[in-house]
Amino acid sequence: MKFNPVMALPPAIFGGFLVFAFLGLGGEKGFEGRQGSVAPDLFVEPLADLPEIDHAVLTTGGVKLVNFWASWCAPCRAEHPNLELLRQEGFPIYGINYKDNPENAVGFLNELGNPYEAIGADPSARTAIEWGVAGVPETYILDGEGRIVLRFAGPITQRTLEGVIRPALAAAAGTE
Repeated sequence: MKFNPVMALPPAIFGGFLVFAFLGLGGEKGFEGRQGSVAPDLFVEPLADLPEIDHAVLTTGGVKLVNFWASWCAPCRAEHPNLELLRQEGFPIYGINYKDNPENAVGFLNELGNPYEAIGADPSARTAIEWGVAGVPETYILDGEGRIVLRFAGPITQRTLEGVIRPALAAAAGTE
């Protein structure tokens, strides 16, 4: 069988795409390249009559969490009790509702409780793109100056709450 160089073109294009994607996502830093930088801008809309998130509140004051979530996201449902626990402990949590139907999002909060100080809807995912969100749920911990101390992709389980989130909250507060 004779080798046809055109047959090598699809794998070469795919390999080039993988290299481009890797470099575009921050290369060796990955998504954590945002850590240490100030929280990116918000491009959100109000969600029903709930208090609306404001970028200024993210960049001033104490430690806070920003949680990207959606009603259609099963892991978001699984992490919800841990968000409620953090809220009860006094940590302000701000929600970004990602590419969701507003009625479903409000129903989700009515069913499970609303742990958020304020919320913004991100129907076009522009805010998620600015923040580097790979999928929901995703949580960011910000220090008092609005700098990203931690980006955590995935649901906050009891294990990650104790092993990852609480240490990052302590670091953000300067009490590690």
